[in-house]
Amino acid sequence: MGKKSFAALSAFVLVVSALAAPFAQATTEERQTYKEAVEPICKVNVQTNERTLKGVKAKVKAGKLKPAATQFTKAAESTKKALAKLKAVPQPPEDQAKLTKWLKYIQEEEGYFRKIAQKLNAGDKNGATAMQIRLEHTATQANNMVLAYEFKYCRVEPSKFS
Repeated sequence: MGKKSFAALSAFVLVVSALAAPFAQATTEERQTYKEAVEPICKVNVQTNERTLKGVKAKVKAGKLKPAATQFTKAAESTKKALAKLKAVPQPPEDQAKLTKWLKYIQEEEGYFRKIAQKLNAGDKNGATAMQIRLEHTATQANNMVLAYEFKYCRVEPSKFS
């Protein structure tokens, strides 16, 4: 590659970089705006579910499955309400596909809360445990979808709910 070709290529890369910078910044700003809009929704849901599910693991171990099931049903309802609010928040266009998938995972988590409640109501501890494992797997997938947002409260941690 000659000096002229290298200089032309360098100039092209510099121009493209300069043009791309404002777009990268817009994405960062849009992400921050989205994060600021959804974190309060998630915070309320997390705090509600922490209160609702407090001591649930001990109840299951003690064989108090019906009261534990009621707790999981309440957690599902709280998650359903939060999900409706999260879906109403405008998403940055660049991340719309990822955020739509993230919200789908949140919806699946609500379903797992309900399935855990159903299994506990039926006296099926092992089935409830299997659903808990699926819940944790789905939460990991959800968290991985939105790593760029560096969420605090919208990062799902089912292990906290015990």
